[in-house]
Amino acid sequence: MGQEYRPATPTKAFLNKKAFFILCNMFFVYILYSNNLDQFYIGYTSMILEDRLRRHLSSHKGFTARAKDWKIVYFETFENKTDAILREQEIKNWKSKKRIIELISKTNNG
Repeated sequence: MGQEYRPATPTKAFLNKKAFFILCNMFFVYILYSNNLDQFYIGYTSMILEDRLRRHLSSHKGFTARAKDWKIVYFETFENKTDAILREQEIKNWKSKKRIIELISKTNNG
């Protein structure tokens, strides 16, 4: 791909107790990128993103167990699980690395 993606940087709000309470009631759609595999992984969670990433990097079975260099390169927040699942499926249904890169680039440059 030639371009390395930088993980999304959590803001100080992640450390703020009030924001933590709000985020506990949120759902996230996230995109991980592995430089070693040159592949993306799309998922959703109700966990804090850093905790979810740690699980992807830990010893487990599944697609993300194939690499240990996953980075969060994109995420969106949702107030309910249904909307998060629908968005996750929308992105997965693109089946297009190019569209995913465009989505990430818009966010990182905008």
